[in-house]
Amino acid sequence: MCGIIGQISLDRGEIPYLEKKLLLQSKLIEHRGPDGEGTWINKSNNIGFGHRRLAVVDLSNNGSQPMQSINKNVITYNGEIYNYLKLKKDLENNWDFISNTDTEVILALYSKYKEKSLDYLKGMFSFSLWDDKQKKLFCARDRFGIKPFYYMISKNIFYFASEVKALLPFLERINTNKDCLSEYFTFQFLIGENTLFENIKQLMPGHYLTIEDGHIEIKKYWDINYKIDFNFKKNHVQEQIKYLLKKSITNHCVSDVDIASYLSGGIDSSLIYTLSANEKNFSKDAFHGRFTNYDGFDESSYAKDVTNKSEGKLFKKDIIAQDFIDQINKIIYHLDYPCAGVGSFPQYMISREASKSYKVMLGGQGGDEIFGGYARYLIAYLEQSLKAAIDGNYKNGNYVVTIESIIPNLGILREYKPLLKKFWSKDLFGDMDIRYLNLINRSYELKDEIEFDELNFDNVEKKFLEIFNSQENIFKESYFDKMTHFDFKCLLPALLQVEDRMSMAHGLESRLPFLDEDLVEFSAKIPADIKFEGGNLKKILKDSFKDIFPKSILNRRDKMGFPVPLNYWIKNELKEFTYDTLQNMKLKNRPYIRGSNVLSNIESENKFSRKIWGFISLELWYQEFHDKHKSWKDLIN
Repeated sequence: MCGIIGQISLDRGEIPYLEKKLLLQSKLIEHRGPDGEGTWINKSNNIGFGHRRLAVVDLSNNGSQPMQSINKNVITYNGEIYNYLKLKKDLENNWDFISNTDTEVILALYSKYKEKSLDYLKGMFSFSLWDDKQKKLFCARDRFGIKPFYYMISKNIFYFASEVKALLPFLERINTNKDCLSEYFTFQFLIGENTLFENIKQLMPGHYLTIEDGHIEIKKYWDINYKIDFNFKKNHVQEQIKYLLKKSITNHCVSDVDIASYLSGGIDSSLIYTLSANEKNFSKDAFHGRFTNYDGFDESSYAKDVTNKSEGKLFKKDIIAQDFIDQINKIIYHLDYPCAGVGSFPQYMISREASKSYKVMLGGQGGDEIFGGYARYLIAYLEQSLKAAIDGNYKNGNYVVTIESIIPNLGILREYKPLLKKFWSKDLFGDMDIRYLNLINRSYELKDEIEFDELNFDNVEKKFLEIFNSQENIFKESYFDKMTHFDFKCLLPALLQVEDRMSMAHGLESRLPFLDEDLVEFSAKIPADIKFEGGNLKKILKDSFKDIFPKSILNRRDKMGFPVPLNYWIKNELKEFTYDTLQNMKLKNRPYIRGSNVLSNIESENKFSRKIWGFISLELWYQEFHDKHKSWKDLIN
């Protein structure tokens, strides 16, 4: 796992101060690769790459990057290719390998298959490859967006980097993307290629980018498709899930260093830990963050049940409000721009702890989006099954859950009664797409705090509906598939941004076995009435592995992601910090925000609202990047 940076002149002219600028970019992402660094510049001085290395496979200098092949192609690469040994064996007749790295495998594969080489890669990756013969730049990002790739164009130079901060010195000015701000207020994540920084984009998951003769072209090479196989039987599905996940974990444990695991106490991370226990490089060590000063925020007993069952060791990190004050500015800096919920804070704290002993961690990210683990799916189906029962049409094939079958599973919604009240207060029994938008739309909480008329929320709704009602990906109407598809395409990349930045802030590689191409594609074929049987969240996953779970984990009905007592802290230990931060938002008159109303509404924050978290994150982002624009520009002087 590493960091990549680079520049290429679009008109083939010499790039002024290219080496100096590459070294600056490299310095800004040095946390991603503490084990080595390198740069490469071509003879014409119009293209250059840089690399920061975290050595995990082939610890020798043979793995140094940027790496140049005998045919003069050059690559700077970040990620892990889990099937690289098989690919290497297949390519040995056509390539004289000088290293045992997956980096060189990509070079060899590209030389044979060009852009089609992406079809063979199984893993997480982002890279840029210079094709010297064709004088073409080839950049790619993995199928799910685990590894980042950002880019921008300034003064006819194309810049790319693993993190936005390595691009900021080359912006003429730092501005906020107004449309993305509307997306942030709506979802607390973004749903397209643009970022909160105007003129900086991300290469989307499953896409590649080429530059030839100054022309930039972007193409999609992979997408998830819900081609449901209605002949699937539950037993077959369970056996395939067990086979594919175990195979994925074995692949993810290929390493020349020891591996440990994150462990929250929920289904996904518990399953990854348990299935990894007998893998060669897995240490059986797990890391867990807990909050012991408020009831309902300490889940360490569940995590301990999991490690006890596998005779492993649990390292518990007690996290307090002072940690938030001490670290939140660093967290926002490493995130590049705010996204998703407050889970980035404990993720940062645990990663920092784990990095003292390990370079590689396994995590459970992706299970909720693949197998349907969010309570809102149950809320949405409760409304639809009630409507179908009233109308008498729930047997038409589109309702995978009936009101009778869903009742036994409603206990999981006990903590969601405030959300239910808000959700059902308007447009009950409306169109399913708009109802799901209403369910995940956070801007309704912000009527007093933001200038709605000045922002384009109609465009956000249009983009949402295009993704939600995609005819490319979903071939039979299924509410469940549409919900999970949207979250897979939009929420998951935001969570992966958090996963990557919070781990790599400490030079720590995070591997995610649920995000395996074969497992994801198989899961997309499973009929919703098997995957979401009776409205039971992740029912098929729990049934497939029920024999290996501690009963305390299997029978949990109160798991709510990674709970953080932030809204208690805001009214107590963090009260002064919160008011000072948001007072600055008011004094600075941040665009489209009514700072006075944000301040006056702090006390009304409920237990699970993320409104104040969203404003704190946004204000600290403005302070870290916008207010320091001159210092970012001065870095290149």
